[in-house]
Amino acid sequence: MERNRDRRERENQPKEFIEKLIKLNAVSKTVKGGRRRSFSALVVVGDQKGRVGYGMGKANDVSYAIRKATETAKKNLITVNLKDSTIPHEILGNFKSASVLLKPASAGTGVIAGGAVRAVCDAAGIKDILSKSLGSKNTINTVKATFDGLEHLFSAKKLSEERGKNLKEMWG
Repeated sequence: MERNRDRRERENQPKEFIEKLIKLNAVSKTVKGGRRRSFSALVVVGDQKGRVGYGMGKANDVSYAIRKATETAKKNLITVNLKDSTIPHEILGNFKSASVLLKPASAGTGVIAGGAVRAVCDAAGIKDILSKSLGSKNTINTVKATFDGLEHLFSAKKLSEERGKNLKEMWG
């Protein structure tokens, strides 16, 4: 009885993060007795307020793989500098041969992005952005390139504080 009450309380609590499954891959390994199947999952989690993370999980069952990936994603959260509903400036994120170009967009544009980049932007809370995936189309590397770009964004306020000036001195 105690266990059921705990589960009901957890289900009634509002979720802090949204979880998006980007890719689920079935892998089979041939062993002496036949084929052994396992699954790998790529998941993005975010609070839609600027915090986002990704994770990978591998297991013999789909639900365990997704759960592992979600736990890893929650451990690897980054904070994205946002300017209203978009990003503060244009940036190119790179990982191996995958590159992702991220451009700020005016309000009402929406998320103009492919599958993996769209999931990351939605989880981060970016509502207006233009993007183009360049180079490799590998989903995992595209997600890592997107995160590279988002990690290297900077805000004008933070930059002016580092230089010891106020915003008006920097941009007249």
